[in-house]
Amino acid sequence: MSIRNNVNQLVEMVQQGQILEAFDRFYAEGVSMLENTNPPTQGKGENRLREEQFLATVKEVHENRAAFSVVEENRAVIGWVLEFTNTEGTRLRLDQVAVQEWAGGQIVSERFVYDTASVVVKDLVLA
Repeated sequence: MSIRNNVNQLVEMVQQGQILEAFDRFYAEGVSMLENTNPPTQGKGENRLREEQFLATVKEVHENRAAFSVVEENRAVIGWVLEFTNTEGTRLRLDQVAVQEWAGGQIVSERFVYDTASVVVKDLVLA
């Protein structure tokens, strides 16, 4: 299956709320993931745990969609929009770009890039 088809399936699953199922299906055992300039987290187990911990902080999802995706050779870029209320009752909106490298039908590295100053909380911008 082509990387474009895999990206389309990944996007569809995530938008349907099947985030962990998409993770299990499309991420390689040795995947390296990082956010902005933070050190990478290595391995599927450690990264799945981080996803589970994040999802545990989400009380209600208001928007979860891919605004765009671009695939070129073994790389994909997905522009994600996520708006949710966390378990503390704070509503957040995050626009981020995921830059992925694919090999053997799975993601082997992924970097999330976003401007922390653009995270919106209850219509206010965080600085």
